[in-house]
Amino acid sequence: MTTEATEAIGAAATATGPADELRARTLDDIAGMLRELLAEEGLDDIGIDRDTRFHDDLELESIDLVTLAGSLREHYGERVNVALFIADLELDEIIALTVGRLVDFVTDSLRSAP
Repeated sequence: MTTEATEAIGAAATATGPADELRARTLDDIAGMLRELLAEEGLDDIGIDRDTRFHDDLELESIDLVTLAGSLREHYGERVNVALFIADLELDEIIALTVGRLVDFVTDSLRSAP
């Protein structure tokens, strides 16, 4: 787990940092990971915010979501299991999935970590 991820978990666990700060850092982390994925397509300068949709805006394929899930698990550890989160979604929910919804899942997972 990276130092940033450890700090995010620590801030969430001790409740010393506001939830908005944790969400903002998580959004930055996820946006960075997405830019790395998109760099292979030459799209690393695309704007990414909470309303950005994985399918419609970023045109990510399911394999890209699997790659992102692996990156998130590597970055944050076992507490953030995006594969299980996505597996619980219906197809139309996956197609409509936004970065913000993923950020909320990650931060909720970090905040509920023991």
